[in-house]
Amino acid sequence: MIYLVRHSQTDWNLKKIYQGQTDIELNIVGIKQAEELAKKLDGIYFDIVFSSPLKRAIKTAEIISNGKIVVDNRLIERFNGELEGKEKRGKYIIDFANPDETKFGIEPLPIFKKRIFDFWNEIVKTYHGKNILVVTHSGVVIYSQEFFKGEPENLDYSKYKIKNSDFLQFENNKFINNK
Repeated sequence: MIYLVRHSQTDWNLKKIYQGQTDIELNIVGIKQAEELAKKLDGIYFDIVFSSPLKRAIKTAEIISNGKIVVDNRLIERFNGELEGKEKRGKYIIDFANPDETKFGIEPLPIFKKRIFDFWNEIVKTYHGKNILVVTHSGVVIYSQEFFKGEPENLDYSKYKIKNSDFLQFENNKFINNK
């Protein structure tokens, strides 16, 4: 079983500021969210735990698991270029699902998706039948769902977004449920 988790809340999540690869810590609410998630997942033994290298993901993984965490750079959030640190409004709203969008120096979508798909191709091949915890970011969660479920209806990727500290489950490469 694969447990795919979006990291818990940061101040920048709360203020609707683009984080991208900027290394922001969890806030107090985020720590409490991770503790609540740990209670939900209590009793589940994870054969392996993967995390993005960013502090917010690693801290979430530390709180919800008791095992060694394998940091994998392919799980880092999409680089948002000049948008990082800016509020998500006005001239800073862009279509992150557009494969041709590179305004503000954001990481091209095909490159972002390739590293996510490379990660999942390796994981499903290597760890079939194991309990796997993966803690990462909103963008990675969205395109991880595309890997498992295909493109969303009408290419509406907002349907694939989950909240901080929420999780999805996949078994035998198929979506099972969330929460």
